[in-house]
Amino acid sequence: MSNEPAVHSPSNLSPTALAELESVALEVARACARLVVDERPEALGVAATKSSATDVVTEMDRRSEELASTMLHELRPGDGQYGEEGLRSGSPDGITWVVDPIDGTVNYLYGQASFCVSVAAVIGDPSVPGGWQPLAGAVVAPLLEESFAAYQGGGARRSRRGEETTLRISAAQGLDQCLVGTGFGYSAERRAEQARALAVLLPQVRDIRRAGAAALDLCHVADGQLDAYYERGVHVWDIAAATIICTEAGAVVRGLDAAPGEDMTIAGPAQTANELADLLRDVHR
Repeated sequence: MSNEPAVHSPSNLSPTALAELESVALEVARACARLVVDERPEALGVAATKSSATDVVTEMDRRSEELASTMLHELRPGDGQYGEEGLRSGSPDGITWVVDPIDGTVNYLYGQASFCVSVAAVIGDPSVPGGWQPLAGAVVAPLLEESFAAYQGGGARRSRRGEETTLRISAAQGLDQCLVGTGFGYSAERRAEQARALAVLLPQVRDIRRAGAAALDLCHVADGQLDAYYERGVHVWDIAAATIICTEAGAVVRGLDAAPGEDMTIAGPAQTANELADLLRDVHR
């Protein structure tokens, strides 16, 4: 079975047009990142919860998504929008902007630096697993002073403290030599399942890292800070921008037997990703 979404980019999009999508993604992500840092309330609290009491939404998640929506309406009025906090609008021309206003909200709530804003232009339907494909995207981590961006066919880049680097993943190696990133869900049932998978995987890899922001984990596969990544329970807004960044840096981003998504997202060199998929498939069978 193919691991690629069953959609294709519009044939009329030139490299220049794709680069412009990347530029819009960066502009919007940077503006939202400035907002959530500069206007963070001193007594930031939980505005709501989602899947469980530990799956939080803050006031700044909502404000960040509102800013992204406003900017995208101005910059790309003909495109659709799809965001974590309920942003939905149709896409007459087939392009939809997928927004995660704060990925790593719990880190943000606690004042930790590993959070980011993620903005991607995709073709297809982001509400359908495997029904979308990223064209361009940006991930901005303001307190880490890092931003990542890519567009289809244009390579992937990282800007860190003003220095830009072209990204390339780590060379493929055996799992026992891999530093692997992952994350955990918020429901007790999902966490118990993930703990069982971790118990199987941990003895077979160099080590495991859990930073708390899926988009950043994927970007750190792209820049070689991680050799591979896997997680069950991520959503399209978590991975849309980081997927194009990863793939343009040479990684495979896949699921267990189909496209990446909530069932499973795996990233790394093709050989490593396939080995991880085989191992995780046995665990989740």
